[in-house]
Amino acid sequence: MPAPDLVIFDCDGVLVDSEIVAARVEAELLRQAGYEITPEELAARYSGLTFRDILISIEKEAQMLFQATLLDHAEAKVDERLRREVKPIRGVAQAVAALKTRKCICSNSSDERIKAMLQKTGLAPLFEGVIFSSLDTPSQKPKPAPDVFLHAAEKMEAEPGRTFVIEDSVHGVNGATAAGMRVIGFTGASHSHPNHANMLMEAGAETTIHRMADLNTVIDALSDWAAN
Repeated sequence: MPAPDLVIFDCDGVLVDSEIVAARVEAELLRQAGYEITPEELAARYSGLTFRDILISIEKEAQMLFQATLLDHAEAKVDERLRREVKPIRGVAQAVAALKTRKCICSNSSDERIKAMLQKTGLAPLFEGVIFSSLDTPSQKPKPAPDVFLHAAEKMEAEPGRTFVIEDSVHGVNGATAAGMRVIGFTGASHSHPNHANMLMEAGAETTIHRMADLNTVIDALSDWAAN
């Protein structure tokens, strides 16, 4: 594979260190609703899913029902905390700026939340006009469905097989591989855990990185390896 057509970044946990912030809010609300879970457990089990899908999964597993207002309450609380607390992943601005190819974002977060986090962390100028939320795709299916990745590739006129995706969650890796894309797992955010890299590799990532400083070297190496 020569130089890739496109590099796709997940947002939460890849560009911005937001997963642990959201997990703290959501875990507290779940405990108040009668379901005991720590932020670390929530992030490890459900990272990459929308809170709606997290609630559906827990309801099935625990045979319990949550109030319909919990979702809206959680979204508002998470947005409030992110506006105050979210930080960029260390070294990500430099890594993105050094890319030799086009890039974009594919995320399950809303367009409004993505843009707010990019503004707060100073990353917005790097992704102007190239943000794709699963909520805004024709199907509106979130990851692990491949729809948002395929939608972005179509809009960016990129071949899925010549596209790299940077993902921190099993659900994101599953969606990207289902789209026929190559995946590099990222384990450098605050919600990462000892088995994180193994989980991403088992889901289909070709390799993992813990530092954004290694991103461009790994993309070059994987591109050269596929071309030989």
